[in-house]
Amino acid sequence: MTDLLSVLHQWQAGRLGTALIQAEARLLADTFDDVFGLELVQLGSWGVGRELLAHARIWRQSVVADAQAPACGDLVASLAHLPIVGGSVDAVLLPHTLELASDPYAVLREADRILAAEGQLIVLGFRPGSLWGLAAAASRSGFPPGLRRTLSAARVRDWLRLLSYEIVSVRPYLYHLPRAPRGRADSVIPSMLRRGWFYPWPAGAYVIKARKRVYTLTPIRPRLREWRTVIGGLVGPRV
Repeated sequence: MTDLLSVLHQWQAGRLGTALIQAEARLLADTFDDVFGLELVQLGSWGVGRELLAHARIWRQSVVADAQAPACGDLVASLAHLPIVGGSVDAVLLPHTLELASDPYAVLREADRILAAEGQLIVLGFRPGSLWGLAAAASRSGFPPGLRRTLSAARVRDWLRLLSYEIVSVRPYLYHLPRAPRGRADSVIPSMLRRGWFYPWPAGAYVIKARKRVYTLTPIRPRLREWRTVIGGLVGPRV
């Protein structure tokens, strides 16, 4: 697993990986527009630095790297068992984290545990039915290298609904073939975020923004009932 993650980070430092992460950082700049609070946590080290959090408006930002990952973040821990107090985080970012995890639903449940009520969860994922998803399925080591699986947006939405999340938005992106650009990495960022006139294939990835809803039960007082009188050992009718 560590060797695959090392290959993944090498791929991210290449031209295609660099272009993808730069495009996702620009995409998240719009996604973070209405995400506020004091604490933002990124679960999983995606990229070579903190590019994805560059435009976040939340004051305190932390990257939690998986214990098996070679790259270190602010904290290294098992993503399914985080040493973070429950309900203490205002926003959680999962950049392809579920696709790299051995138990993606356990990671999602843990992200839900640390997220405060009305907090926002942002998930990046590759679409299985896209050219990127087909490239991942055809490669023995995954594509990008190290990916265990691809998860459809519909499946992730179903998981979030089971956890009582409100789906705020789902945006497709990555309108680019899964091959390295010929020119500079940043030259293909616009084509990754917007479908061009001559790109007939579906988007290769999606970003889901969801809000954690907590529904509290309002106790209902029982209505006052008339005293029932006992007549001859029998219960009389209520008036």
